[in-house]
Amino acid sequence: MTALDDKTYAELEDIAARYPEKRSGLLPMLHLVQSTEGRITPEGIEACADILGISAADVSGVATFYTMYKRKPVGDYHVGVCTNTLCAVMGGDLIFERLKEHLDVGNDETTADGKITLEHVECNAACDYAPVMMVNWEFMDNMTPESATRLVDDLRSGVEVTSTRGPRICTWREAERVLAGFPDDRADEGPGAGPASLAGLRIARERGWTAPVSAGSTTGTGSTTDATTQEGK
Repeated sequence: MTALDDKTYAELEDIAARYPEKRSGLLPMLHLVQSTEGRITPEGIEACADILGISAADVSGVATFYTMYKRKPVGDYHVGVCTNTLCAVMGGDLIFERLKEHLDVGNDETTADGKITLEHVECNAACDYAPVMMVNWEFMDNMTPESATRLVDDLRSGVEVTSTRGPRICTWREAERVLAGFPDDRADEGPGAGPASLAGLRIARERGWTAPVSAGSTTGTGSTTDATTQEGK
């Protein structure tokens, strides 16, 4: 077993030092391990345990609980297709089946060229844009089997792809480094919401709807004025 390099170990220590209780840094530390190792490795588990003063079993328990942590190598682009209820009935199941055939992989498998890892995922909380896919945790909205196959072909050929509601798509390892708390300066790229997400706000404005005034309060905390303020943030 080969230890992590000195730079990664030092960055793991830096993450742990951000928290009053350093054990609270375990989740971003595991993302950093994935950014350098391509998955959660035994070496990464041992390093996190050593820095945090806990057992390797404790670290492994966390790494195996959350689905974002992978125990086998992930391709350059993790493509997740939502197959939860609404996305499924809107076409998510068809998209997933088409991509399995097109890429010649099964669920949680990686293409032979190491470019794409395909996985069906649970609800992405983006039902107003169903069916939804994610590439390295960035949204791709209102997809079809045809647009999904074009998307993965573009990713494999090196064409620059931009999320429908976010930044240019980076590699999976780069995205994992961002999740570890090391910004890539793309946070302000792309819109944060679109017409479908703001439909309720528009209707409320048109009809003059406001939230009820709560007991002991002189103003409604959820009025359309408040919503307008939130939209502008």
